[in-house]
Amino acid sequence: MAAGPGPYNRKNPAEQAEKAQIVFQLKLDGHSFRAIEAITAAPDGPTRGERIPWTTARDLLREECAQRVDPKVDEYRTLELARLEAALERLHNMEESVRTVMGRQHITVNNGRVIRTLNPDSGEEEPVEDDTFILQAIDRLNRIEEQRRKTGEAIRRLLGLDAPTKVDAQVTEVTQSDLELQEMLRNAKAKVQLEEQSIIDGGTG
Repeated sequence: MAAGPGPYNRKNPAEQAEKAQIVFQLKLDGHSFRAIEAITAAPDGPTRGERIPWTTARDLLREECAQRVDPKVDEYRTLELARLEAALERLHNMEESVRTVMGRQHITVNNGRVIRTLNPDSGEEEPVEDDTFILQAIDRLNRIEEQRRKTGEAIRRLLGLDAPTKVDAQVTEVTQSDLELQEMLRNAKAKVQLEEQSIIDGGTG
């Protein structure tokens, strides 16, 4: 028994693909599926009055998102993971450099003269250490650690290791579906933009 027709197998495949692109763009513009149904039913709408039922629009959107994003997901994930790992390596090197600076002796200088003070134990004058460098190094270490935390979060999201977001039980089925697909669209748009930027960056190296 043949499988039921999907949204791309009904009528003319080229026409259905065009409708899917229209639905995709309308969803990017922020319209709900009910609104898309009304917009396409209008004689002066993007489909010239050929109404796309909201359930069909939902199916077409899923298919369009899959066609736009899925073939590049693994490649994108690999490239993005390599970029994030390289960022972690740079942060590690920065931390090592800062700790090296912290290990050095920094003396206080005023108008080109080394400031000295009497050491009560030895009875000799010794240079006054400048704590400014240490405080600046501590601040830099804090910023490095914060960036490392953000990078770690990005890696977890990329690999799908974060716990799924809970959905309020009061949300209706249609509204929940809209929210899920809006999230899918945001992710798809972000991934496509990152892919384009990666291509641009690679082509200018």
